[in-house]
Amino acid sequence: MTAAIVYTWAVEERTFSLPLPLPLRLALASTDTPGALLDGSWWPRSRDLAAELAALTAVLDPLWGRITHVTVNSTLWPVIPRKVPVDGHVVSVGRFKAEQDSHKLLLLSYAVGSWDLLVIPPQTDPAIAAWLMTAATGRLRSHTPSDLLERAEFLRIVMEADQAREAVWDSEGGHGARVTASARSA
Repeated sequence: MTAAIVYTWAVEERTFSLPLPLPLRLALASTDTPGALLDGSWWPRSRDLAAELAALTAVLDPLWGRITHVTVNSTLWPVIPRKVPVDGHVVSVGRFKAEQDSHKLLLLSYAVGSWDLLVIPPQTDPAIAAWLMTAATGRLRSHTPSDLLERAEFLRIVMEADQAREAVWDSEGGHGARVTASARSA
């Protein structure tokens, strides 16, 4: 299985009829930043942790060594299986509420170490998800996952306000009004 690491804007899946599974929405940071709080981001398509986690760990096993344990915050996942079968082995799943950021996934490998991924909620707007994926792999890796989600919410509000202003401007003549005014002065 190959990983499709998404760095660009997401495309609405419902506009296609794909016979193959959709690529994993995953962005991994370079390993040259010691002390970073995040090692990447993951944008699951659903809250079905068993299905989503199996696909994620199957892709990460060849990259990071066999993933043996995963921990999640139980706030955002409706059902948390204790174990998830993945390509010939089983991944144990731990659940925490107060001890772990609600938007973080911790992956453990006996051979190599541990990694922290930002978990982007499945229902997130594609533009915001793209920003979060970039932020979790760039210079903002010093922020916690919840901090990044708060920043993303602010960005979403600003984008909606800009769209509303542009809609009002267009309804009042918008681009056409400017062309008409310049045409009159000619």
